[in-house]
Amino acid sequence: MLGTLVLGRSLRNSSGFSISVMQMWGALRGRPRRPERWCSQGPYAQRNPSDAGHPLWKGPASVPGGTRQSPVDIRWRDSVYDPQLPPLRVAYTAASCLRVWNTGYFFQVEFDDSAKESGISGGPLENHYRLKQFHFHWGATDERGSEHTVDGRAYPAELHLVHWNSVKYRNYKEAVTGENGVAVIGVFVKLGARHEELQKLVRVLPEIKLKGARAAVGPFQPSRLLPACRDYWTYPGSLTTPPLSESVTWIIQKQPIEVAQDQLAAFRTLLSSALGEEERSMVDNYRPLQPLMNREVRSSFQAAEGEGRGPNASSRPPDSWMSRCPGAAVTYDHKPAN
Repeated sequence: MLGTLVLGRSLRNSSGFSISVMQMWGALRGRPRRPERWCSQGPYAQRNPSDAGHPLWKGPASVPGGTRQSPVDIRWRDSVYDPQLPPLRVAYTAASCLRVWNTGYFFQVEFDDSAKESGISGGPLENHYRLKQFHFHWGATDERGSEHTVDGRAYPAELHLVHWNSVKYRNYKEAVTGENGVAVIGVFVKLGARHEELQKLVRVLPEIKLKGARAAVGPFQPSRLLPACRDYWTYPGSLTTPPLSESVTWIIQKQPIEVAQDQLAAFRTLLSSALGEEERSMVDNYRPLQPLMNREVRSSFQAAEGEGRGPNASSRPPDSWMSRCPGAAVTYDHKPAN
């Protein structure tokens, strides 16, 4: 099935990405401490820098001399509303879903990226970007897990849908290190109602518990993992796993999606170890926040008066604001995928 939707302003109506497990393993030292953060389930306590590094990560905390590393803390009051941002168009082919596999760092759902029509365009993008894969990042507890934060607010998990520029580059490998080569849609995940589409993947997770395990996935429509709200932030950044290339246009959805407690718990049953190795739980697989430096975070939406703006406004957005999206219902145009 081909699902089509438009993401934009509410006020106006892979294996190629997979990083070798050997590249990721090892201790990461010197990672910056995240600031105190707020999660939709409660306050997030400051972590000790000594345990901030994921034991499966291998590589530098940042690119030497890098000026646009990810993830970042999105400061709600400092983001700039851009009325010139056109809607983001999303059209995915469910039949192009190939497999899910345990990379040793997260579980990754891969797609056949030869399907020209399966991808995204519009929004902050000048070209069409094909869907390569999607994956999640999550914490050991519900108080942390997302890579990006909003005014220090963290969520239990974050979904990343990874795409590459098929107009400028011949394949993902070329695009990942090229200018404007990659576009990633980020979606915050919070606890709430059961997510029926996600459950299709949760049922498969026991088959890929160990590092390196793979399992076939039937037709899967990733657009059903996106929130109904069309509002988003966008900024220039990088991959959050090696090689940390500064080739990414990030599109972060304002509205989180909801998943049930047992669905998120299923993520934490995965192991980052292979058969015969000492068991290591696959948790806290997120990169620490990176400095925004002189980058600008643009928004496709304009906050209501008094919300997050002005000297008397709260810097932390309320749950009601994060969930509200006037007139932003998304419609799907389902067509045969073959």
